[in-house]
Amino acid sequence: MSKRDYYEVLGVSKSATKDEIRRAYRKLSKKYHPDLNKAADAEEKFKEATEAYETLSDESKKANYDQFGHAGPNQGFGGGGFGGDGFGFEDIFSSFFGGNTRRRDPNAPRKGNDLQYTMTIDFMEAVFGKETEIEIPKEETCGNCNGSGAKKGTSAKTCTHCSGTGEISITQDTPLGRMVNRRACHHCEGTGKIIPEKCSTCHGSGKVKKMKKIKVSIPEGVDDGQQLRVSGQGEPGENGGPSGDLYIVFRVKAHEKFIRDEDDIYLELGLSYPQAALGDEIQVPTVHGDVNLKIPAGTQTGTRFRLRGKGVKNVHGRGIGDQHVVVKVVTPKKMSEKQKELMREFAAISGNSPEEYSSSLFDKIKRTIKGE
Repeated sequence: MSKRDYYEVLGVSKSATKDEIRRAYRKLSKKYHPDLNKAADAEEKFKEATEAYETLSDESKKANYDQFGHAGPNQGFGGGGFGGDGFGFEDIFSSFFGGNTRRRDPNAPRKGNDLQYTMTIDFMEAVFGKETEIEIPKEETCGNCNGSGAKKGTSAKTCTHCSGTGEISITQDTPLGRMVNRRACHHCEGTGKIIPEKCSTCHGSGKVKKMKKIKVSIPEGVDDGQQLRVSGQGEPGENGGPSGDLYIVFRVKAHEKFIRDEDDIYLELGLSYPQAALGDEIQVPTVHGDVNLKIPAGTQTGTRFRLRGKGVKNVHGRGIGDQHVVVKVVTPKKMSEKQKELMREFAAISGNSPEEYSSSLFDKIKRTIKGE
């Protein structure tokens, strides 16, 4: 099945800004996160949204995707695009210019592959950061042969089939004339070297798979879906090249009380009818600890109080968010006879009929729907 367009997945246009792309992803990740959504297709949709975000949030990946789509820049002539016989643009180019195209040196230093690790952390760990340690499987240079792949006391030899170039040339007669097709040497697998006696530890690869512990500093304010680059902790390089990098993608667990929206925190606060009607001063939980909050008399359900600076510190150092306390007046389900008597007395004194209360509630619902 072909992949859906990344812009379609996130529901944004091609002209969308980074912030619009991030907000769209945040909305989808919260909707389909496997910890929150137990639907059968939730995990698949979550992965699809994450893949789209990781591409569109990276400028170079986005530019590549905008130009080539899912296929990528190297798919146009791949897989033997001219009849499936293994020669393509470079072969045609080389035939016109005498076969002097620039070839990659198989013995040149090359950077190792990057690795990705998904780390699930608690809500508070994301808010305040944490020093931790992870253990991942990764390749390392073989200590027995120091990465040569050869048995101790022996060394690799130059491949006699390709003279150390890692490539062999095959001349083909085609309707366009005689073509020179270059392929990786199958005798040395493109390395330019043959190992007569292989290392007993790595069996000639020069690398071994090990579990490695890595110290990680979870940044303060990191959010779900964001990633951290740990330089040099990827796979080892080739021929003395630098190691790749490790990318840690964070998955943040939901909190039982707090809901996060970027750097702001939202909390629903239940108030009793007397507290809302008469006012009160109460303690409200925040991620930074309890704070006092004054509730004015006559507070209604849906009233929002803003606690400045009680949100999350921005992971890029751009200030700190706020906490929004949304009030919900709780109607008692069970009352004693004394409470009922007092409520009847209150109703009699207020003089409001049930019809007036219903009309007032209906008007409030209408204003909510209209966004007033």
